[in-house]
Amino acid sequence: MSAIVAVQRREAVDTFAVAMMIALTLSWGLNGVAAKLSNTGYSPVFLTLVRSALGGLLVFVWCRWRGIHLFERDGTLWPGMLTGLLFALEFLLIFVGLDYTSVARSTLLVNTMPFWMLVGGHLFLGERMTGRKVVGLLLAFGGLALIFSDKLSRPGPDALIGDLMSLGAGLAWAATYVVIKGTRLAHAGAEKLLLYQLAVAAIVAVILLPFWGPAIRDANAVATWSLIFQSVYIVAVTYVLWFWLVRHYPASGLASFTFVTPAFGVLFAGLILGEPLGVTIFIALLLIAGGLVLVNRAPRRPMGQ
Repeated sequence: MSAIVAVQRREAVDTFAVAMMIALTLSWGLNGVAAKLSNTGYSPVFLTLVRSALGGLLVFVWCRWRGIHLFERDGTLWPGMLTGLLFALEFLLIFVGLDYTSVARSTLLVNTMPFWMLVGGHLFLGERMTGRKVVGLLLAFGGLALIFSDKLSRPGPDALIGDLMSLGAGLAWAATYVVIKGTRLAHAGAEKLLLYQLAVAAIVAVILLPFWGPAIRDANAVATWSLIFQSVYIVAVTYVLWFWLVRHYPASGLASFTFVTPAFGVLFAGLILGEPLGVTIFIALLLIAGGLVLVNRAPRRPMGQ
């Protein structure tokens, strides 16, 4: 117990936090493969429903066990519902997009989120865009151009549809955080933020389900276990661990690891799914990762501070 308390008092990212962040980013990179595999057995709307409902139930149980208050009036209901709609849109676009494009391409395009958030913060939140961040943004757009021009990694003639959906998912993800930062949600607990998103996404999926066609495509074991992996491990375990890290370590230090997620996603797409990965996709990965590092890099403090 004393070891845990010592970790909670850390003011810098230590070996424990580094190990946790590598494990989390590896898991999030693998999540794209799991989403692709679950798509073979279930429709995108059904996946969104189960993932949100089951994951939300487990997070709710966690909050009850930890005594985390969720239902006090704090002015977050309407912005919380808006973030939930954006969250539902994000994952519907991801799941539907994976019917058309590859995991590697989808992972890179979805993980352009920090760059869209940078633009959104500049336009709507009055956040200054520094020269370093502009360079990071330009690197990311260079990576985007390469992804869309890379014919070798395209799984078929309709890949552009999935690519645009994945890019839209990244935009929806960024819009979610812009809403959070610009409203009273900025003062809400992380678990409450997550539950808003999961609850509304589940409701949206229930409404859409009768109009989307068959919920079950081919309920094979791989698809089912992939869905359970996403619902239980990714949503209810890794997100809670992420919240714990954010509370106990500097956010700027943790943010520098975000570039690892698309790297793992591309790697797993090639190793597990056998997706074609040409030189162009790796150059795009380097450009986007380099941009992420520049965008998330904390500014240097003057000596003596």
